[in-house]
Amino acid sequence: MHRRFKELLHNYKRDVFQIEHHQKDAESITSECMDICEDVLAQKHKYHFHKLPDADRAEIINMINNYTREAILPPIVESLVERHVVLERHVLALQGMLEEMLEVLSEPIDTEEPAGSKR
Repeated sequence: MHRRFKELLHNYKRDVFQIEHHQKDAESITSECMDICEDVLAQKHKYHFHKLPDADRAEIINMINNYTREAILPPIVESLVERHVVLERHVLALQGMLEEMLEVLSEPIDTEEPAGSKR
């Protein structure tokens, strides 16, 4: 059983490595991230003033808002989304490993051990 658990852990580590380093997975992660980023950045949130500002101040606030949305926010959102997508795939790999481990544990135990084996 120890050998089977060792194999399952090795398979999990291999899957995680493939998720992070193989070109096919990197391309699918990137495309998924870009789709999510577009959705997040497309959501417009309005700032509501408690008092009406004068025209000059409103223009400055509008310029800051536009600069933040177009220059600062996209790379930050992309980084967060990429990390989120990679972690989701790690969790799925971990879930698969856990399911396989539970299947191994649920199998009946052989009462007869091969000669020369140690516990």
